[in-house]
Amino acid sequence: MTDKALPTQDVSARVQHLRQLVRYHQYRYYVLDHPEISDQEFDALFNELVALEEAHPELRSEDSPTVRVGGVVADRFEKTRHPAPMLSLANAFDDDELRAWRERLKRLLSVEEQQRLAYVVEPKFDGLTVVLHYEGGAFTLGATRGDGEYGETITANLRTVRRLPLQIPVGDRDDLRAPARLVVRGEAYVDKADFERFNREQVEAGERSYANPRNFAAGSLRQLDSSITAGRPLKLWVYQALIVEGASTPIRSHWEALAHLRALGFPVCPDMRRFTDDEFDALVTYVGEFGGRRHDLPYEVDGIVIKVDSLAMQEELGFTGKDPRWALAYKYAGVEAVTTLLDIVINVGRTGAVTPNAVLEPVQVGGVTVKSATLHNEDYIRDLDIRIGDKVAIKRAGEVIPKVLRPLTELRTGAERIWTMPETCPVCGAPLVRPPGEAATYCVNNACPEQLVRAVEYFVGRHAMDIAGFGIKQAELFVEKGYITNLADIYDLPWDEILTLEGYGEKRVENLRAAVEASKDRPVDRLLTALGIRFVGSVVAETVMQHYSSLLDLMDAKVEELSEIEGIGPKIAESIHEYFSIEPNRELIRKFAEAGVRVQAAQASEAAAPQTLAGMTFVVTGTLPTFSRDEAHAFIKAHGGKVSGSVSAKTSYLVVGEAAGSKLAKAQQLGVPVIDEEALRKLAG
Repeated sequence: MTDKALPTQDVSARVQHLRQLVRYHQYRYYVLDHPEISDQEFDALFNELVALEEAHPELRSEDSPTVRVGGVVADRFEKTRHPAPMLSLANAFDDDELRAWRERLKRLLSVEEQQRLAYVVEPKFDGLTVVLHYEGGAFTLGATRGDGEYGETITANLRTVRRLPLQIPVGDRDDLRAPARLVVRGEAYVDKADFERFNREQVEAGERSYANPRNFAAGSLRQLDSSITAGRPLKLWVYQALIVEGASTPIRSHWEALAHLRALGFPVCPDMRRFTDDEFDALVTYVGEFGGRRHDLPYEVDGIVIKVDSLAMQEELGFTGKDPRWALAYKYAGVEAVTTLLDIVINVGRTGAVTPNAVLEPVQVGGVTVKSATLHNEDYIRDLDIRIGDKVAIKRAGEVIPKVLRPLTELRTGAERIWTMPETCPVCGAPLVRPPGEAATYCVNNACPEQLVRAVEYFVGRHAMDIAGFGIKQAELFVEKGYITNLADIYDLPWDEILTLEGYGEKRVENLRAAVEASKDRPVDRLLTALGIRFVGSVVAETVMQHYSSLLDLMDAKVEELSEIEGIGPKIAESIHEYFSIEPNRELIRKFAEAGVRVQAAQASEAAAPQTLAGMTFVVTGTLPTFSRDEAHAFIKAHGGKVSGSVSAKTSYLVVGEAAGSKLAKAQQLGVPVIDEEALRKLAG
């Protein structure tokens, strides 16, 4: 029986049941990292929920797991007054100060209370503090810590954080009910690996990178467009219950509160420990050991927090000034050092992005000799007023690349020199260009030796020209030997000389040569992708080459005409035009043509097929029965259709295979018709 045949009350019950299932499996996946069902099974549940909510808008709810994608653009953030002050903590920096804090506590407690005294030890997360409100089990409001009394309301952005439960308890728990009112405190953060990966992608795209994970979390959650936040790899730890009204079990201690929050479905960090006062020596030992292994954690911490466990004792101990007496932040000595900034040099990446790096007087940081550190970009140097010759503080956290934190301006002698970004590339002499509104500066010469190895690796990759047996090792070797000085040299390699190299026998060279020859007949959009032009991936390349007969024609395209192509904005248009305005890059295309590489669009063969899909735009997702993704795209274009990489209101059809994923849900939300491969073939006639 379909949902259209179901009575309204049955549809409502099914929607509620699906929401409960989806929340539970999201909790298993994102919080426990232990899923019970496959991605395909989860997608089926999620997509059914999306379809029912679309068909029955009256059943939509803000606590539905389908609202995670964000999309509300705010003009500004409203202010929220916290139900209790979000106070800071007093600090301790060594074991003696930690023990002195304990003695102060015991003087304020009775003998009987001292005998019951216990502590909870938890990491001091380095992210953005958030306050979360729940009414009747539903997440209703989220705010930043702000000044401790008022915070910014960021509810829409917090809804996109996958670990945050929108409804509690998570799953079908007959033995547990949500408190009538619950306010909790937590920390939004990003894993170190996700942070490094995000920053690399930002630099490659010419966007501004973040200096540290804390800034990343704060910047991500303070986006006025929550769909931007939804695309950020944010996570959450919850570590304090501020208000609990109507709990199913009495909560007398912080440790019990954490257990209750965990049972409700909140992400509570496993690195929490409880110690009695008799075990205080073990607590001190644990704090020291934790400091030694904190860099092995996937997330950043800047210390450890020790709290009195009993909530009654917390209330009795009260506050001193702005600090609670019952809690203390133990700060570890930072893995920092001071050294001299000898010089600033720039490195050139595959896309031509140039990154300033500090040349340092060698110094030991965390047991490692550091001779260089990142300076991020030109703005970072200017904003901090970092100068050559400065004494600088540097930091190394775990395996993260060392970075310069700040100059020690009080130690300046007057001999320090202000650094400016050079006008030309120090490697090839080509002009360096910083596009308006971007943080990155670029060497626009594709033949620049510094970026050539990475450019070759990208060019021969599977997503580009797909030359089997040609990888980074071949790229490094052939560039080092002088066989490749620009990308077109890949098609003019000295095969006789390569045969003389160690490890390159006749069979291997024959296979490599055949793979290079085979790549000459790749579709022209693959060649455009392989050039590595900023913002031009496979989808953009396909879209552009539907409007030009060859790369030779594209070279002369104006920004205005490129911008008129649907799906090609001014930023992409400017990047393409800028690339082809450089003569070495134009010469590169001519060399490809001379080498027999396909630079013409296959319009003649496309025209031979009936143009039955003309005027239609398709998106392909999932694994199709017989078509590969590229073959499906080629089939659609051969019959006059257009291919896009994302679903929008302008999409004519979504072609789905197995494991269709989020694009299917988006199509169902927008009412885009969904067809399979067989239907596509019938549609094309």
